Order: sequence, then C-alpha cells, then structure tokens
Amino acid sequence: MDDDNGDRFLQATVPLLSENGICFAFTIRTFKMTYKDATIMLLLKLQEQYPVLVESKANVIFVYGEPPALQLLGLLLYIAEASSSQHLGKVWIVTSQWNFESLNIETTWDIQTFHGAISFTVHAKQPPGFQQFLQTVRPSWMEEDGFIQEFWEQSFACSMKSSDQQGGSKEPCTGKEKLESLPGIFFEMSMTGHSYNVYNAAYAVAHALHAMYIYRYKHKRLELHPFLQRILFNNSAGDIVHFDENRKLVTGFDVTNWVTFSNGTFVRVKVGKLDPWAPQGQELTLNEEQIEWHRSFNQVLPISVCNDNCRPGYSRKRKEGEQFCCYDCAQCPEGMTSSHKDTHVCVKCPEDRYPNKDQSQCIPKIISHLSYKEPLGITLAILAVFFSLITALVLGNFIKHQETPIVKANNRSLTYVLLISLLLCFLCSLLFIGQPVKVTCVLRQTAFGIIFSVALSSVLAKTITVVLAFVATKPGSMVRKWMGKRLANSIVLSCSLIQAAICMLWLGSSPPFPARDMHSVDGEIVLECNEGSTAMFYFVLGYMGILAFVSFLVAFLARKLPDSFNEAKFITFSMLVFCSVWLSFIPTYLSTKGEIMVAVEIFSILASSAGLLGCIFFPKCYIIILKPELNNREQLIRRKNKRT
Repeated sequence: MDDDNGDRFLQATVPLLSENGICFAFTIRTFKMTYKDATIMLLLKLQEQYPVLVESKANVIFVYGEPPALQLLGLLLYIAEASSSQHLGKVWIVTSQWNFESLNIETTWDIQTFHGAISFTVHAKQPPGFQQFLQTVRPSWMEEDGFIQEFWEQSFACSMKSSDQQGGSKEPCTGKEKLESLPGIFFEMSMTGHSYNVYNAAYAVAHALHAMYIYRYKHKRLELHPFLQRILFNNSAGDIVHFDENRKLVTGFDVTNWVTFSNGTFVRVKVGKLDPWAPQGQELTLNEEQIEWHRSFNQVLPISVCNDNCRPGYSRKRKEGEQFCCYDCAQCPEGMTSSHKDTHVCVKCPEDRYPNKDQSQCIPKIISHLSYKEPLGITLAILAVFFSLITALVLGNFIKHQETPIVKANNRSLTYVLLISLLLCFLCSLLFIGQPVKVTCVLRQTAFGIIFSVALSSVLAKTITVVLAFVATKPGSMVRKWMGKRLANSIVLSCSLIQAAICMLWLGSSPPFPARDMHSVDGEIVLECNEGSTAMFYFVLGYMGILAFVSFLVAFLARKLPDSFNEAKFITFSMLVFCSVWLSFIPTYLSTKGEIMVAVEIFSILASSAGLLGCIFFPKCYIIILKPELNNREQLIRRKNKRT
C-alpha cells in the first residue's frame, strides 16, 4: 500500500535485502480506496502494471499489505488469468496479514497461482476440541448474532429469513449446513494464527483478572497491565504464554508452505520457524525438503536472478546502470581462480599451486628438474660420456704415438693439456644434470668457466706458437729466444688464473645456490641453481669470449703460413664453431626457462667442446691411424720444401 505502513516496510526490507545480496526488480504500490468507482479506476491502473509481473525475470515476489490491498491483488490476478487462461508461476512470499479469506472474490476462482507460496504466520497450535466445536456451530444457537447470520447466508448462499420475509431467489437455510463443507478459501477448520492470538489474549486477561481478584483485599487501586506483564501460564494447546520486559508476547512465527488443489482447497504445511528469541544465527530454521514449489518449477528450487550465475573460473562484473545484483561474468585473469559460483573477485593461487584449465581450483605444481630419468637428461648424459670416451681415445692415441712428428709439432705438452681440458669439459656437463644441491651449484659454473678457460688458453698458446715458429725461421730474428715451453706455459697459466680469480671473486661475493623457481614455468616448481650474481656469470662468459675471439683472430691471420702441420687453419675453424655456438647460446638461454634452459647450456658445452676436438684433432688422428706413412720426418721436409 502507498501509505505509512508501506513506507516503513520498504525502509526495513530494502536494506535487509541489500545486506544479503538481494535486489528488487520492481515495486508496485497501490492506494487504499473505499469507493467502488475509485477501486475500479485503481484496478485498471494496476492492470497496466500486470505485464511487469509477467515479463520480469524475477521469480520471487514479496507481498505486504492489509486485506483491502490483498483483495485488489486477488482481483487483478483473477481478471488477468481469466483473460489469458495461464497461471502466473511465481514464488509468493507473504507476511502474516496474508489469508485466502481476504482474497474472497469468486467461489469459482482457481487459486493455483498461489501454489507453493511461503508465508510468515503467527505461531499457532490447535486447542483440544476446537474442530469438534466448529462442527457443532449452528446459526440457530445465536439468532441474535447478526454477524453469524450474515456469514452463514453468504457462505451457504441461503437465507435465514422466514418465508414471508424472503424477497429474493435464495433458498431458506436449513440450519444443518456444515462449516467443514466450505472451501478453504472461505473458511478454515483449523485455528489460524490470528485466532490463536485472540484465544491466548482471552486467557491472558482471564489469568490477570484472577490475579487481581486474589489481591483485591490488599490493594485498593488495581490496574490490569501490571498483572498482564507478570502472568505465566500454559494454555490448553501446551504453549507457554508470557510477556518480556517490553510487554511483548514471547512468541514466534511459523514458516508456512501453501499447497493448493484444483478443487479450491488448500493445506498449510509448516516447514520452519522464525524465533526472534533464539540464539544469534539460529533464529530461522527451515526444512527445505518439505517445501513444495509452484508446478511451473517442476519442484526444482526456483532461481530468481536477472542473469545466469557466474560459474567457477569467472567473477562478477557489474553492469553499468543496473541493480547491483545484475552483472556480467568475466573470466579470471591468468594465474587466478574462483572456486565458487558468483564469486565477486578472483584469488591468486599460492606459490606452490597453479590454476587448472577451467581456473576453478588451484592444483599442486609438479616439481621438475633436468633428471637422469627423463629422455632429455639421458640423451645429454650419453652424449657427454660418449664424447669423453672419444677424447680419452684421442689422448691415448697421442700418448701412444708421442714420438711421432705430428704429435711433437706445435708443442706436445699443450696438446695434452688441451685434450685433458676437453675431457673435463665433457664431464663437467654432467654436473648440470640431476637435482641441484649446494655442491653441484657451486661447481657447475666455476668448473665449467675455469676448465674452458684452460682449453681456450691452450688453443691461444698453440696459435701463438705457430706464429712465433714462422717468424723465428727468418735470419736474424730476435723471436727465437721466446720460443719454447716457457712462453706456452705462461700463456696457459696466466689466462687460466685470471678466470680462476673471477670465479673466486664470484664465490666470495654472491655464490650460486639451490633455489625453487615458482613462476617461470606454468604448473611447475623448477629446481634450479640460482646464479647468485648474474653479472659475475656473464663476466665468466665474457672472459671466455675474449679468449676465443683472440684465438680466432690470431689463427685466422696465421692460417696460410707455410709450415708443416700448420694448426692455425684448423684452430680457425674450431674457433669459428666455438664462437657460433656461444653467440647463439646467449639469446637462446635468455628465452628459455626451467630444465630446457639447463639443457641449452649443456648442449652448448658439448657442441663447442666437440667442435674443438673435431676441428683440431680429427685431421691428426686421420694421419696417425689411417695414413701413418705421412707421419715421418722425411715426408714433412718434402712437403715443406714443396711449399717453399
């Protein structure tokens, strides 16, 4: 109703709905009219709003009003359904003022529209003998009671007047009509909540008057209210009747489910209780399994929303200009999940978990590292061992033929140092396979850096030896005194010590350590060696790059010098392979993550080492093993004379 009571209801209900995430789709208010013409005009106005009820997506309707407003609602629904022959399938939630008797429009009205309605009714029980009393009620008992006579005439469509007084077509009442034969929408044989209140009020006044009678000799002036406030008794239905300190009756509400039938009858089914005096959180109790919904819902729990629910993996996104409970569904951002329907915000998974494909839950990440148990790790380990064996065979072959000219050429000691360092390079790649621990993390890069520096220093020393050997052959050359093992050893030792110093500085300032990378690879916890200081790691690589570039430059300049077994051209090719591998390593290393990044470094170590081994020593092994006739001093002198 558009009155003060309606205002108070909206002021109390709308904030309560908002607090619980419920919004209203529409509000229809009606004026309380007393004149028939005004009522018809109001009904026509309400009929214009009837499409709102039909077209709205809301399946739940709250109704609050006094009997006149409920009569208008009943009349509106009766006319609308009579014209469309279709029931309005909604869930009606009504207040304690609701009663089908207040909707008394026409005896033939089908009340199926309100099937499954939920009402909060005043708590009531059935006093013993009440129904038997109703079965014995006859108008002849109360001939002076005009209300009973009028009710009887209207209910049974008969007349209580004598035959000479009847002017209409109604049959005379026999007095044998029975109240239980009336449809429930006109009269209920059970005691309703309002009647139960009257019943308790009558007994409360009786108890209060009895208490006043007892104390009438002690007090001259007596008032009823103090006695009413202090009363406490059990009524005949077994309920305790008493008032609180605010003089309010201590009672609750029954949650009633209205089940209607096609013959115009209905049944009230108690499905819960609302007890304001119960502990917090337990005020409302419901037995949802007992609730029977409107038949249009096929007994499935009705959904009343302006859009579909957001499924897990999505979150609500509010629609501009719409009610707060009308929203779009936005997929959770990458790395975030929502595990429930209609989640307001997505949450980020813990570091050790990651979202599943639907982003509806966080699942544990798998722990990964380059292992000997997986194909990639096995393949790289086999290659490392294979090249180590090849290097060992080459070293053994050179030791076996150490007195031959081809082995003695270009400093035999440097050859052994280079082969041993290449053997260790292949073997040090095995440190990169397996679960990282503190020892392997410390040894990985430092051993790799120092051993490779020894190998590159040996190559540089061999290249410089070739150049000096050619210059020393010229008459009057002052370079001859620099020739010998001292220069070669000095080059290898000094260049290796510089790299060793860089590695010691690295270990002393910020050494590598085992770490767990939670973020680089989706769905994985990568066990890795954190380099500690990335700058020092690139210092080590940079220094090796300088050695390789200098060796390549010197070898390239000396590649055409006329000397027997000139290694400069082989060193040029080996350094070209070495530089190509490590120049491609840097961008590849930076663009990969996890175990692939480790595999890239191992592959670069194996490829560059194999390049040095193959380009420098394969031609010599070919002569030693397959062409031994070329491995003699006479052949060397003959070839040298041809070149000169």
